[in-house]
Parts: sequence; C-alpha cells; structure tokens
Amino acid sequence: MHAVPLKKPDRQAAIASALRTVTTEQAGVAALAAALENGMAEPFAHAVELIAGIRGRIIVTGVGKSGHVGAKIAATFASTGTPAFFVHPAEANHGDLGMIARDDAILAMSWSGETQELKGIIAYSRRFGIPLIAITAGENSALARESDVVLRLPRTPEACPHGLAPTTSTLLQLVVGDALAVALLEARGFTPDHFRDLHPGGQLGANLTRVSEIMHDDLPLVALGTMMPEAVKVLSRKRFGCVCVIDVDGRLAGIVTDGDLARNLERNLAETAVDEIMTRLPKTVRPQIMASAALAILNENDISALVVVEEDRPVGIVHFHDLLRIGAA
Repeated sequence: MHAVPLKKPDRQAAIASALRTVTTEQAGVAALAAALENGMAEPFAHAVELIAGIRGRIIVTGVGKSGHVGAKIAATFASTGTPAFFVHPAEANHGDLGMIARDDAILAMSWSGETQELKGIIAYSRRFGIPLIAITAGENSALARESDVVLRLPRTPEACPHGLAPTTSTLLQLVVGDALAVALLEARGFTPDHFRDLHPGGQLGANLTRVSEIMHDDLPLVALGTMMPEAVKVLSRKRFGCVCVIDVDGRLAGIVTDGDLARNLERNLAETAVDEIMTRLPKTVRPQIMASAALAILNENDISALVVVEEDRPVGIVHFHDLLRIGAA
C-alpha cells in the first residue's frame, strides 16, 4: 500500500487535533483511576503480591502495539528491581517457550484478549502451572478466562478519530505496567542506590552519584582573623575559586570567593581580615546528597562551588566542573 499523500497541514486544525487527542487520552486515564478505586483494586493488589512472591522473573508478552508497550514495561520492571524480560509470542511458539521457567510468572497483554498468537504461551502456562496475569479489556475473553489474575482495563474511546489506531488503549496498558513496577519498587524498598546500581551509565548514573564520591578533600582553609594577603595565597594555590573560613572549633564560619575579592577591590585588602569581606552562611551540602541535587543548588543560587559539611565542619568542596566531568551537568 502506498502512503496517503499529505496535504499541507492547517496549523489550527493540527493544534485542535492535538488537544482532542490529549483530552481523549486524559479521559481514558481518569477512567482507569476510577477502575483502580473500584473493581480493579483487588486484582491489582493480587498481581503485586503474586509477582513479589515468585523466585524467578516476570515474563511480559504481547503482539503488535501491545508488544511494543510490553517491551517497555519489561524494561521498567528490570530497571526498578523486578527481574523481567519480554518474550514475543510468535517466537515463543517456535522455541522461546524454553526461556520461561516454572519459577517465573507471565504478564500477557492484549486489548481484546483474543489474540491468536498468545494461545501457545497461555497453554504453556497452564500446562506447567506458571502464574498468568492478564492486562486486557476483554472481560470474558480467552485470555481472561485462563488467567490467574485479570487487570481489566476500562473500554474508553481511542484518540484515533476512526477508533482504529491503538492510542488510548496502549496508553492505559502502559500506565498499568508502570503502576505495577512502582508498586513493586516501593514494596521492595528500592532506593536511589539500588537504582544507580542498575543505571551506571549516562547522565542518569551521573545524577545518582553522591557528592562524597566526587568532592575534593584538600580544602582551602583559613581561620577567622586571617589577613587577606594570606587568604589570597591559599585561594590561588588550591584553585577552587574560594577559601573556607573556620572558627576556633573548626566549624565553617564563612567563605571568601573570587567574586568577594572583585567586589572589594576598592578596599585596602592588605590590611583587611577575611572576617570583613567573607560571605557568612554560605551554601553547603552533606556528603550523602546526590549530584543532581547539588547541581540544582548551584544553578538556583548562581554559584560555582559548594562546601561539603558534616556537623558544621567543612570536609570537602564540590565544584560545578566536577559535575561537568561526571556528566551530571
């Protein structure tokens, strides 16, 4: 079939179409939320308990658009602590059923519940007693009848004006999959540290790095009362663009930055103590804070470095360049 020729789009018509799509899909999600508060609540909780109780993996399967959504859901499960992978039902019928073990559970996705390609994997699950969870709108479908748990989706209009292209329906499948993944994440006590273990690369992994892992502990320190010429020597030698000022107990009293020097050039700095020009109550962070949170503080306050403190004592410095180096900025 040849592609249908595209006329020059009418901009206002395109915007109106987009609004109709968003509104239609929004109504579908609202219907799903209502279902979760009523008849879908118990089977959803049962599905979470079932998946949490297996010793193997969750096998996600589906055909067409449901299959594409299923692959994404499997990836979300895997990245949030629930071992999972996607098996295409057609490939399952030609040998990939061997990838599914008795300790696993199957999450089958089909809007109608009558997808022919799913018959083999359904029969396999029944034969070997493998738990089967269905995400479907077909309440009395073949898939629903054979499943141990049925997450029945509300039948809501597709955003497609002809009611043909899967749009709202696939969105609802995606939302239910995400809801399962998040519920399991919370049930497992999955933390940002766990998340980082599964996402070591790219900006996501960088943002989950803790400040303690990238901070500099060779601090530029001077005591209260230090004269500015000596403070400038420390500032220049350490090359952080700042010097930390501490009191007699080693607690952070303030910070002198390159900007403070520039703002006080008219003064006789040779006879000025750091106390007179330092910024009191500088922005600080704890060593355990994530790099993403440190970056947000730097951006919000338009500064280039943060002092890392424990019990009000400076233990390190993290600079914007450090965040650039690991890919967080």
